[in-house]
Amino acid sequence: MFARLPLTALRTFESAARLASFKGAAEELCVTPTAVSHQIRALEELLGVSLFERLGRRVSLSADGERLQRSLHGAFLEISRSLESFQPVGRDDSLSLTTTPAFAALWLIPRLGRFYRTHPQIRVRIETSNGLADLQRDASIDLAIRCGFEEFPQLLRFPLMSEHFCAYGTPQLLASLPEAGVELINVAWTTPQVGELPSWEDWNAAIGEDWVAQAARRDYPDEHYALQAAISGQGLVLASSVLASDSVATGLLQPYRSDVTLPGPQYRAVCVPGRERQPAVQAFLRWIEKEAAAD
Repeated sequence: MFARLPLTALRTFESAARLASFKGAAEELCVTPTAVSHQIRALEELLGVSLFERLGRRVSLSADGERLQRSLHGAFLEISRSLESFQPVGRDDSLSLTTTPAFAALWLIPRLGRFYRTHPQIRVRIETSNGLADLQRDASIDLAIRCGFEEFPQLLRFPLMSEHFCAYGTPQLLASLPEAGVELINVAWTTPQVGELPSWEDWNAAIGEDWVAQAARRDYPDEHYALQAAISGQGLVLASSVLASDSVATGLLQPYRSDVTLPGPQYRAVCVPGRERQPAVQAFLRWIEKEAAAD
C-alpha cells in the first residue's frame, strides 16, 4: 500500500517548507542544497504541481505547497509521537509554548505553580515575543497563547477569555482625581493586530471629562512596563482587564470609572492540528481553560 510513497522527497519537502529555505533543509537533513532541489523537483513532477515559488535565492510556498505542508506536518507529527511512545516510561514529559512577555509575566507565571502542583512530571518551556510565531513552520513550539482579532484558520483554536480595557491607578492617585496634573500612561503597541485596540481617545470619548484631553502622556513599549509605571503611582494606565487582574486583586491598582470599559479582543490558545493529542498539551489545555474560567 505504501511502497510507492516518496518518503525521502516528502521529508525533504516538509523540512524546506517549514524552514522556508532549501539551504536550511539541507543543513537539517545533512545533505547538499542540490540534493534538496532534486528531491523537490522530483516531487513536483510526480504531483504535477509547483510546490514552491522561486524568488532568486529565496523560496516561498505556492498554494499547493501550503496545502501539502499542512497535511504533512500533522502526519509526521503523528509518526513522531507514535515512535516516542516506545521510549522508556518514566521520562519527564514536556511542552513548549509561546506568548507575549506581558501575558507571561502578569497572568501565566503567577498561576503556573498550580499547574506544576497537579502535574509535577510535566516541564513547560516558555518563549516570549510580541511577534507572532509561525507554528506551521516552527515544529519546536507546541502551543501559542495570543490575544488578537486573528482567526488562525489553519490552526486549532481554544478560547480562553475575553478582555475589556479600563483605566487603572493606585488608590492614592484615584483619591485625587479628577485633576489636570495627572499623567496618562500609554502603550506604544508593538504586538501585531488585525483589529484596532482601544486608545485614550476612545476612552475620553466614552467618559467625556475635559481634563483627560489635556493630560500629559507617557509612552511605554509594553503593557508590563505600563502597568508597573501605574503601580508606582506615575499616572493612569489604560490596560487589559486580564493583565491588570492580579494587581487589582491585591489592591495595588483600582479601576477609575469602572462603569466605563472598552471591548478588547479574546485570548486563545492555538496549535497545529494533532498537537492537542499530545498528553502534556492536553493536560495544559485543560488546566489553562479552568484557570481562564475562574477569572
